[in-house]
Amino acid sequence: MITNNDIPNQKPKLFSYPWLLVGLLCVVGALNYLDRMIITTMRTSIVDAIPMTDAQFGLLTSVFLWIYGLLSPVAGFLADRFNRSRVIIGSLFVWSLVTWLTSQATTFEQLLATRALMGISEACYIPAALALIVDYHKNVTKSLATGIHIAGVYVGQSLGFLGGWLAESHSWNYAFSVFGIVGISYAVVLTFLLKDAPKPQTLKVQAPKINFGDALRQLFRQPAYLLALAAWGLLGVASWMISAWLPTYYKEAFSLTQTDAGVYATAYFYVAMFFGVLTGGALADYWSKSNPRARVLLPAISLVLACPGIILGGTTSILWVAVAGFMLYAFMRPFLDANMMPVLSMVSDSRYLATGYGILNLFSCVVGGIGIYAGGTLRDANINLSLMFQVAALTLLVCAFLLYKIPIKNLQQTEEVPEVAAK
Repeated sequence: MITNNDIPNQKPKLFSYPWLLVGLLCVVGALNYLDRMIITTMRTSIVDAIPMTDAQFGLLTSVFLWIYGLLSPVAGFLADRFNRSRVIIGSLFVWSLVTWLTSQATTFEQLLATRALMGISEACYIPAALALIVDYHKNVTKSLATGIHIAGVYVGQSLGFLGGWLAESHSWNYAFSVFGIVGISYAVVLTFLLKDAPKPQTLKVQAPKINFGDALRQLFRQPAYLLALAAWGLLGVASWMISAWLPTYYKEAFSLTQTDAGVYATAYFYVAMFFGVLTGGALADYWSKSNPRARVLLPAISLVLACPGIILGGTTSILWVAVAGFMLYAFMRPFLDANMMPVLSMVSDSRYLATGYGILNLFSCVVGGIGIYAGGTLRDANINLSLMFQVAALTLLVCAFLLYKIPIKNLQQTEEVPEVAAK
C-alpha cells in the first residue's frame, strides 16, 4: 500500500506556498459554510415570505445534506483522478452561482431545488481541499494545517448570523445575492493563485492507475477506515442536529429576537470552535511525536468532555449558562475535524484520500440529514429540543468509543513507511 508518508516529512516554512495555500482555502471554506448556514438564521423571514411547516423548513437542509453526501464519494474521486485545484475552483464558482439563484426563489419548490443544486456543487470542495492540504503538509504539520483550514470554515459558520441580520434589515433574498456575487469573484481570483502539489517521481512510477472500484476495495478492506467511517457518521448526526436547531432553541427558550438568537447560535458558538480546531490540530501534531495514536485518542477524549456541555446548555433556564455549555461543546468537538483527514492519510492508500473523505461525508451527511428532518418532524409533534440535544450527547459518547477502538497496528505501520528524498 502506498501511504501519504511516502513523501518527504519536512516542515514547510512559515511564508512558503503550502501555508499560503491554507490561507487561500480558508476563505473558500468560510464561503462554503456561510452560504449553506445563513438559511438557518433567517427562518422567520423565509417562512413569512414563503409559508411552510417546520418539517418542510428542516427538509431544506436535509435535502442539501443528502445530495451533498451522496455525491461526495464521486466528487472526491474526481479530485483524486484530476486536478484538485481546478475541482476546487469549479466547485466554488458553481455553488456561488446557485447561492445567487437562491435569492430569486419565490416558492418552496424553488427553494428546495436550489438547495439540491447547492448540495451538488458544494460536494466537490471539502474532499479536494483537505486532500490538497495534506499533499502539501506531511506528518509534521498536517493536523495544524488541516485545523487552520477548518478554522476558516468556522469563521464562515460564525458569520451565519449575518443572514438573520440582513433578512431583518433588508430581505432574506439580499444575503443570498450578496454572498453569491462575492463567491463568483473569488473563484476568478483563485484561477491565478491555486495549484496542485507536484508528485514525487517515486509515486509517479509506483502508483497504478486510479480506479473508483479499486478505491472502494482499498478503503473498505481497512478495519481502521470502517471504524473512522462509523465515528464520522455518528458525529454528523449530533453536529447537524445541534447546529441546525440551536438558533431556534435560543429564540424560543429565552425569548430572543431572530438576530440575537442567530448571534448566540453562530458568533459565540463558532468562535469557540475556531479556537478548538486550532488547539486540537496543534496538540495532535505535538503529541503524535511520542504517541502514534495521538490523532485518534485526542479527539476521543475531547468528545467525552463535550457531552456535559450539551446537556447543560440544553436543560438550563439561564441564558449565559446555556451559552457557556454549548461553547464547551463547540471547543471540544472540532478536535476530530482537525485530525480526521490526517488519520485517513495514515490508514488508507494516499491515491484515494479525497475519495475516502468523500465516503465519510456521504455517511455523515445522509444520517445527519435524517436527524435534522426527524428533528423538524418531532417539533411538529411538540417534542422539546432539549431531548434532541441529550440524544446528541449520547451519540458523541458512542463516537468517542469507536475512535478509541481504531487499531493501533494500522497506525504504527503507516507511520513507519520509509521516506524518500526530497526532489
